[in-house]
Amino acid sequence: MPKHLKILTGNANPDLACKISENLNIALLDSMVTTFGDGEIMVQINENIRGCDVFVIQPTCKPVNDNLMELLLMIDALKRASAKRITAVMPYYGYARQDRKVQPRVPISSKLVADLLTAAGTNRVLTIDLHASQIQGFFNIPVDHLYAAPVLAEYFRKICDENTVIVSPDAGGVERARAFAKRLNASLAIVDKRREAANVSKVMNVIGSVKNKTAILIDDMVDTAGTITQAAQALIDNGAKRVLAACSHGVFSGPAIDRINSSLLEEVVTTDSIPMRDNLSLCSKLKVLSIAQLFAEAIKRIHEESTVSSLFI
Repeated sequence: MPKHLKILTGNANPDLACKISENLNIALLDSMVTTFGDGEIMVQINENIRGCDVFVIQPTCKPVNDNLMELLLMIDALKRASAKRITAVMPYYGYARQDRKVQPRVPISSKLVADLLTAAGTNRVLTIDLHASQIQGFFNIPVDHLYAAPVLAEYFRKICDENTVIVSPDAGGVERARAFAKRLNASLAIVDKRREAANVSKVMNVIGSVKNKTAILIDDMVDTAGTITQAAQALIDNGAKRVLAACSHGVFSGPAIDRINSSLLEEVVTTDSIPMRDNLSLCSKLKVLSIAQLFAEAIKRIHEESTVSSLFI
């Protein structure tokens, strides 16, 4: 790869960054991202990056605030070191769930994060499966929005047959599930879910035929796993033969792992957009697929100023 292409990572997901750099056949930038004694983050770039095209790989996953601050400081350091272009590569975009005002006196956090990234000096954003696609419009800089569906679909293709049904766990995910079903030439069903409070959901009905079928629940993210575990129960109650789940981002906070372990889910497939090391040791039902090659190809095309539109399909 050209010498002016540089890859930098913080502490959020160094394993993914290493896989991306290996796919690109370039070494990660020599840098130091650590903290002072009082917890303040310190960033230092140990190489000359003047005039370089730098991609900063940093999902803003747990601990969200620390990883977001690391990203902002790395971008600022690169800007002050005269990098030609800075691209924030965010495999997981934190604060994406607050993308509009659903009640009085609440922030639009995803817009604030977009403003912070732009103010820090970001020239471009590369991300995957945003919780809400309209977040792209919060930026006044280019946003390349990838999808994990090709990676997930390739995995499920080996078990998919005429008795497979793709299931959206709520009405908001119907478009995603429909696109996934089209890829696998499978039928579609919907779980009617009514949320009573944040991270608390109640499954009501299953719309569509799931009897004697293999049901695959598709969502963009799994946080506390309340939705997918309740949906799995509803699908089994409606006659599904087996239930699997897939998501782009395995947040798995709070009781998520315990819920998955005790649920009727046979397998939960996710990507490595968020580090999964600890969760894999706690849950035998988890399967992690890598999106490193997808990101590496996108980075290569962006650097070469060639089209990336084929990666969005």
